Amino acid sequence: MPGTPAPKTTDAPVSTGFLGPDRNWHLGAGLMTAAAAVAFTIWAFTHTGTDVNVFLLILAIAFGLFMAFNIGGNDVANSFGTSVGAGTLTMKQALVVAAVFEVSGAVLAGSSVTETVRSGIVDIDAMHVDPLSFAYIMMAALLGAAVWLLLATRMGWPVSTTHAIIGGIVGAAVTTGVVTGTGGFEMVQWGEIGKIVVSWVLSPLLGGVTAYLLFGAIKRHVLAPAARAIALGSRGFDDAEDDDDDDEDEDEDAQGRHLYGYERVSELQQLAFAESAALDLTPGGPGAELAEQASHLSKKQRKAARKVERRAAYHALEKRVPPLAAGTSVLLAAMLVFKGLKNVGLDIPLAGGVLMLVMLAVGVWVATTVFARALKKQSISRATFIMFSWMQVFTACAFAFSHGANDIANAIGPFAAVLDVLRTGEIGQEAAVPTAVLVAFGIALVSGLWFVGRKVIHTVGTGLTAMHPSSGFAAEVAAATVVLLASVLGLPVSSTHILIGAVLGVGIVNHAANWKLMRPIFLAWIITLPAAAGIGAAVVLGLRAIF
Repeated sequence: MPGTPAPKTTDAPVSTGFLGPDRNWHLGAGLMTAAAAVAFTIWAFTHTGTDVNVFLLILAIAFGLFMAFNIGGNDVANSFGTSVGAGTLTMKQALVVAAVFEVSGAVLAGSSVTETVRSGIVDIDAMHVDPLSFAYIMMAALLGAAVWLLLATRMGWPVSTTHAIIGGIVGAAVTTGVVTGTGGFEMVQWGEIGKIVVSWVLSPLLGGVTAYLLFGAIKRHVLAPAARAIALGSRGFDDAEDDDDDDEDEDEDAQGRHLYGYERVSELQQLAFAESAALDLTPGGPGAELAEQASHLSKKQRKAARKVERRAAYHALEKRVPPLAAGTSVLLAAMLVFKGLKNVGLDIPLAGGVLMLVMLAVGVWVATTVFARALKKQSISRATFIMFSWMQVFTACAFAFSHGANDIANAIGPFAAVLDVLRTGEIGQEAAVPTAVLVAFGIALVSGLWFVGRKVIHTVGTGLTAMHPSSGFAAEVAAATVVLLASVLGLPVSSTHILIGAVLGVGIVNHAANWKLMRPIFLAWIITLPAAAGIGAAVVLGLRAIF
């Protein structure tokens, strides 16, 4: 958890016997998933009745849980990539956070989702298909999307699960229409497909611009003074050597001379980046250049300048970070208050919701200010790391809840439709989502994060650019801002693509964006819909042949 800068280590575990050093975690996650699957299967048979096709129901359960598993491995891993990559959370802590907040989001705010998944892209109603054919379409869509997500996850590519399930539905529905003679490509709402194409560019662009502006401001106004204070320390380290009071006898001439040296150091403030115990002193790097400039100062000049920068750095933590934290809390709480609480029967009026958000903002502002003052006893690098680490913990929790409430729909929606058909024997306009479905799929989501999500976490957390608590915080807040505004304005965006764009925006600020890795990721975004459609088409033909 937050406290000290995390050392950079590889995520590959050292093999120490059966299942490696995380054997107990592997066994625990596996047993939890197996128990949930068995219990859910028993519940499903009692829910649908005894006259249901046993093999078909078992296949539907397997396809649904497999889809949820792969959403966890790709989409949830994408959401936690910045936190794990920054060292704010370990993989195990991310698993615990996901277990609590993803499942809570699914259970508390993940209902009423089947209608949006079943319609909008393909006019299935115009096909006049029988209920079983409709169930085959949804099952094929689940497996088609899940298989593609697994392939992308194994390659470390973060892709849109929403686009994957849409592709699966399109492929299965069009194939069914052609085979039965009830329709073809004319059923596809090509305007909606066009919006998906637009999102490939619009989503990362909006996320990147927002993160670039936000992290740029944080870097200039909060991190730059800390970087200069560290560079003015001995050998470029943030140590206590220069915090002594032995310079109190500085004469006025020394006080005057230090100003020139301080200005020389200030010229490099935009290149400095301080979020670890020491600056990167690699020859030719900004840390080395900054430390070299500071080395030309006399000891008294350096100490005087360091005092100025330390005061500026602590002042930034106390005065500039609290309003940022308050604004972030309002942004994240707004998504929870006006969506999550409504789905559990607490429909708060607009005025009441706004009042709650104002109270929250004031409370967070005051609490963060007190926290920042308490950190004055810490070194400036440690204080900066701790402050942004804790802020990122809360953004990660809010992201997990929001993700559980929304994107789990990509698995639950088609499955709930299949379950409703098997239970009633007809296609309903809406299908109720029982709590048992939400819990079981939420557990599968967490299991996918643990077992197959590491490559995507590596891509987002370290592959595209190096992550630190403040940069990870900025990327998450920027993504949340764009997602909220896009939902209000009705813009066609993908939360996955937005977060990737935000990570790249941070990388651009630091002149460290990995554009080479971005090329296969962008190609995967384009391939997602047709790949899932192709697999879905093949699966629906297989299901029709078997049953």
